[in-house]
Amino acid sequence: MIETQDYKQVLGAFPSGVTVVTAIDDDGRLVGFTASAFSAVSMEPPLVLICPSLNSDSYPVIKRIGRFAIHILGQDQQAIAYRFAGKGRDKGEGIDWHRSELENALINGSAACLECHIWEDYPGGDHAILVGEVQKLWCGGSEVDPLLYCRGKMDQLPENLRALARAS
Repeated sequence: MIETQDYKQVLGAFPSGVTVVTAIDDDGRLVGFTASAFSAVSMEPPLVLICPSLNSDSYPVIKRIGRFAIHILGQDQQAIAYRFAGKGRDKGEGIDWHRSELENALINGSAACLECHIWEDYPGGDHAILVGEVQKLWCGGSEVDPLLYCRGKMDQLPENLRALARAS
């Protein structure tokens, strides 16, 4: 039997970026969740995956409308990551965002963003495995450094990586 805390500790040893997945509900409000399960799937067609909890308030919205946006958060957006990691219907209040041409909720200031429509929705234990086809994307290049997550903590890129990224 795998202990939950051991499982979280092992997974936390894998450093990653921090993403927030958003959508717009029927009342025009921003909904979303912080997602550590995010990955590229295919280049042709361009597919990515996210894994929302089945208990998430936003998963039913995303499933119903069939589209979502994935934000790779910038180093100064830690408060947004924590806000969307919690439960509740008012996570979007006070967040600087706008509605895109594709009717997605886009958080301003992110390091990068992918707008997707649902390609496939698979069962995955207590989570869904949503594969999205990328319809539109945007990257801030070296203008906005991404927020990193490792061992339960969030932080900015180390200086040596920021210098290498800017030099290329």
